Amino acid sequence: MDRASTLVGVPALGVPLSAPAGRLRRAAAIDHVFGWTARLAALLTLAVLAGILVSLLVGAWPAIERYGLGFFTSSVWDPVGESFGGAAMIYGTMATSLIALAIAVPVSFGIALFLTELSPAWLKRPLGTAIELLAAVPSIVYGMWGLLVFGPILAAWVQQPLQAAFAGVPLLGPLFSGPPVGLGILAAGIILAIMIIPFIAAVMRDVFEVTPPMLRESAYALGSTTWEVVFRVVLPHTKAGVIGGIMLGLGRALGETMAVTFVIGNFNQLDTPSLFAPANSITSALANEFAEAGQGMHQSALVYLGLVLFLITFVVLSLSKLLLARLRRNEGAPA
Repeated sequence: MDRASTLVGVPALGVPLSAPAGRLRRAAAIDHVFGWTARLAALLTLAVLAGILVSLLVGAWPAIERYGLGFFTSSVWDPVGESFGGAAMIYGTMATSLIALAIAVPVSFGIALFLTELSPAWLKRPLGTAIELLAAVPSIVYGMWGLLVFGPILAAWVQQPLQAAFAGVPLLGPLFSGPPVGLGILAAGIILAIMIIPFIAAVMRDVFEVTPPMLRESAYALGSTTWEVVFRVVLPHTKAGVIGGIMLGLGRALGETMAVTFVIGNFNQLDTPSLFAPANSITSALANEFAEAGQGMHQSALVYLGLVLFLITFVVLSLSKLLLARLRRNEGAPA
């Protein structure tokens, strides 16, 4: 072993054994700095997250002390009387996000399946680009379109026929009740679905494309149909990426503000569990009231809502991680 290798011990990657000792020391120093920079970046992310959580706890603490867990069950929102409950906003947030997922996931799956398995070569690129361009549309544009165009169409062609068909029918009648204006939980959920489809579809398409071609060709050679190839070869190989794309869309739906504010109706009470009833969400309540809320319990209650949204997002992310861990444990298990 030469003198340079003896001085340093093990040569840096890509540096020959005969390299001067100074060059080896510089390479080791650069590698050391790079490692600590990566560690600092990770620690900075955790520090920012902890800072956000602490600031939310400090701002919401007066409301937490006064209302406690009753904040989750009360739907009364009275700034004048300083009586606040977040049940209506939490319900609106969860309902619109679930409706959006119920619509967006099947549509996104169909888009990704078509682009990767069925689309002719000349159509893949322009169609994929057109779908991705939907993600670049500002949310306020979706909100204005939903209020001025989609809302009246929904009221005239969906809401009014459903109300006429199911008037007086138990369960279904109250489900479709509400003022025929086309604004409410269903309208907000559909607008959110349109907004998150490009994100979920793009992720699904990308993960479908990383499936080794030999696996697909082998399945087709054995006589499998396209449906069987997708569900028995592609999905098992890419399930982590698919769930990640769905969680990305859910996170966008939970945190969307302006589009929901335009079409949800901004009503803070829980009267009937109707798809067409005006409601409110956490983000729309914060957008509408935070700028005008004075110091005191009103502002603290709004920060409490922000803390609840933070916790909902954290719980959803944790559940998705647990689901992925369980799927990995079951890999290779006998069917």
